[in-house]
Amino acid sequence: MNPLSLLKRWSLFLAAFLVLGSIGVHGQAADSESKTIRVLTVGNSFADNALTYLKDLAEAAGHTLIAGKANLGGCTFERHWRHVAAYQEDPESEEGSPYGKGKYSLDDMLKKEPWDIITIQQVSYRSHDLSTYYPYARDLYNYIKARAPDAQIFAHQIWAYRVDDPRFVPKNEGKEPHTQKVMYEQVRKSYHTLIDELNLDGILPSGDAMYLADTNSEWGFVPDPDLDIASFEHPNTPTQEHSLHVGWRWREKDGTRQLTIDGHHASEAGKYLIGCVWYETLFGVDVTNNTFVPKGIAPEYAKFLRATAHQAVSQLEK
Repeated sequence: MNPLSLLKRWSLFLAAFLVLGSIGVHGQAADSESKTIRVLTVGNSFADNALTYLKDLAEAAGHTLIAGKANLGGCTFERHWRHVAAYQEDPESEEGSPYGKGKYSLDDMLKKEPWDIITIQQVSYRSHDLSTYYPYARDLYNYIKARAPDAQIFAHQIWAYRVDDPRFVPKNEGKEPHTQKVMYEQVRKSYHTLIDELNLDGILPSGDAMYLADTNSEWGFVPDPDLDIASFEHPNTPTQEHSLHVGWRWREKDGTRQLTIDGHHASEAGKYLIGCVWYETLFGVDVTNNTFVPKGIAPEYAKFLRATAHQAVSQLEK
């Protein structure tokens, strides 16, 4: 065989091998360089929502996510700091080690990995009021920075409640957010002010993405104005197409089933949207072509959610 012909065949084989090697899991072309990102969340259930699908999104693109959770349900900046203060006073106290079901202090969590990103956030029902952030947010920032100096600290901008949440009534005007739009605007302003005042490294705009999707003319959630909750019998619930929040659900209390609304926490679609925001922000990779889609979410809707996440992240760069 002609040596040049043999060399040509070998070159073609090598080229094909390199092309195949560039394909990531789920058939998606991997980025030119696989990344490993270590993220620790110091938050609450909203941070749990954000992490639900983040690992799947990362793996679909050939990346690795290592996530740690210093999350406590309904936890405020003040409470997180109270646990830190208790640990500083007595490292053996139960109050000082609330994370991991009472196993770890924040100091322990900060030492678990060489974290790349650490996120902080206020509880949702106080996120509109910047005065509730201080002095605890600054104290937490200084504590974290002293123990993880190489980590970047990001604010997790949480989202507004669903448009039909019971909080949104006219009588609350001037006292607390009385519409979804007002809550979104006040929360966004508070988080961006926090970033400026603490000189944080960045923001995760979950709230921007949720509001963009919620107010989209085609894909946004629209509640039934004639809804009669009393007419529903278990296990039936109102139609909630494209709801980014959990919404109406049956719960049992004192042996009685009740149809209640959770307009706060993210639905599976909401978790996916927020996960897409985090993926693009943390990995620096456009999420629009990511192939991971959770079960139960239609492909076209998932495409819209990815595009919305990309829009929310891109707008911050302008």
